[in-house]
Amino acid sequence: MGSPNATAPEFSSAYPAHWVASWPLGVAHSITVRPIRPEDIDLEMEFARKLSKETRYNRFLGGGVRLTPEMLEKFTRIDFSRDMALMATATLEGAEAATGVARYVSLAEGATCEFAITIADAWQGRGIGRKLLAMLVDCARGHGMRWVVGDVLATNSPMLRLARSQGFRSERHPEGAELRRVVLELT
Repeated sequence: MGSPNATAPEFSSAYPAHWVASWPLGVAHSITVRPIRPEDIDLEMEFARKLSKETRYNRFLGGGVRLTPEMLEKFTRIDFSRDMALMATATLEGAEAATGVARYVSLAEGATCEFAITIADAWQGRGIGRKLLAMLVDCARGHGMRWVVGDVLATNSPMLRLARSQGFRSERHPEGAELRRVVLELT
């Protein structure tokens, strides 16, 4: 799926290399977080393919979502002047593997962005989500956003706890009780 000739990113703004960070995770691993690139399409596809039904359900707010080539293309070609997508990776058996993805898109009015975050099942509970969300909020703040919002299934307790731990408040969702809207005002 990825293009072997994709050596230079095709973005409408420069690749934000200053958002690359690494930290140790236990004895055997370290995690690197970096903005996603177009050549990550295969990593993104493999990451999504390995998600459990429950994790996929939580991420896409329901079942039945199948990632199309067009969606994968959209997920890896980011206009960094307005949006952000971060990928957490680890090197496993000599190859880079995605352990988590966090992203936000700016909403039409320009002061609010909507975020989503997914951690691979085998890597949940290790602090990767907390690190990705904190970095994503810092990116939003740097882009001049005033609000970061996300829609979360009311049954997704781990995500609701993570959002609260990062200062988000949880509100009723306008579409019904099965969803919660988490909101963070950036000051």
